[in-house]
Amino acid sequence: MASILKSFRILADPTRLRLLRLLVAEELTVAELQEILGMGQSRISASLALLKRENLVADRRVGKNIFYRAELRPEGPLAGLIGLAGEEMPEAARDDAALALALRKRKDRAAEYFNRLAGKFGRTYIPGRSWQALAHGLLRLLPSEVVIADLGAGEGTLSQLLARHARRVIAVDNSEKMVEFGAGVARENGFTNLEYRLGDIEAPPIADGEVDVALFSQALHHAARPPRAVAEAFRILRPGGRVLILDLASHSHEQARELYAHQWLGFSEVELDEMLRAAGFTDVEVSIVAREKQAPQFQTILATAGKPG
Repeated sequence: MASILKSFRILADPTRLRLLRLLVAEELTVAELQEILGMGQSRISASLALLKRENLVADRRVGKNIFYRAELRPEGPLAGLIGLAGEEMPEAARDDAALALALRKRKDRAAEYFNRLAGKFGRTYIPGRSWQALAHGLLRLLPSEVVIADLGAGEGTLSQLLARHARRVIAVDNSEKMVEFGAGVARENGFTNLEYRLGDIEAPPIADGEVDVALFSQALHHAARPPRAVAEAFRILRPGGRVLILDLASHSHEQARELYAHQWLGFSEVELDEMLRAAGFTDVEVSIVAREKQAPQFQTILATAGKPG
């Protein structure tokens, strides 16, 4: 009884209770727990050390990684407490969604392969090979009948590239000068299928189901309410349409707010996954696709999802 009461006192701390609840469901590393809970390493490691000392958690080493798991008797009182925590704790649903994402990422060998490939591409000089040339080539594979919304398009450089291959492109930006400049360039270059519209990405002037693809290219961190912008992307997409988000991963470079007018310091994979699913999207995939070597070492995050058909 004394041991049980001591365990209950230990689990009176919400962080330790959340940790143990996750470790009952899955064996996880500290790095995965950091990502799921959005907490620092020292806080998680200290809690794990205490749980391990009380024989509530065990670990095993696999190469450089240490995996932690809960050590509870299924019929014991602590197991019952963990079950109640799932019903009562306000963070439980978010933890479950973040855990599912972490497990998908663990299995996503394609993303791991891409990261290795991205680190090698361009490292060795080969005449004529560049990311710019590859991008132009891939754009030509774009279905010719697709209608694209470039949300937060700026002056529309990307919109103009897309317009060379798509049936129609709608470039939306909230800056009158950007829209005026982009529309002028489009006219000069004879783009009759590229339309610039003045509007906010949280309320784009696009009809329900008007487009096949909604694109946020380094635009979402400028939104006052990113979930609202993602929900609007869902609205303007036809059933079966796709959304693509390219943005910065979460960072701590505060100067970005003043230097680049960023409202948000990037997004974590969990945050984008939650936003997309909350808006109604399915087939969500989120991963880090590029890392800068120079300080502040920004990382680029890519998220894609579909609107159910």
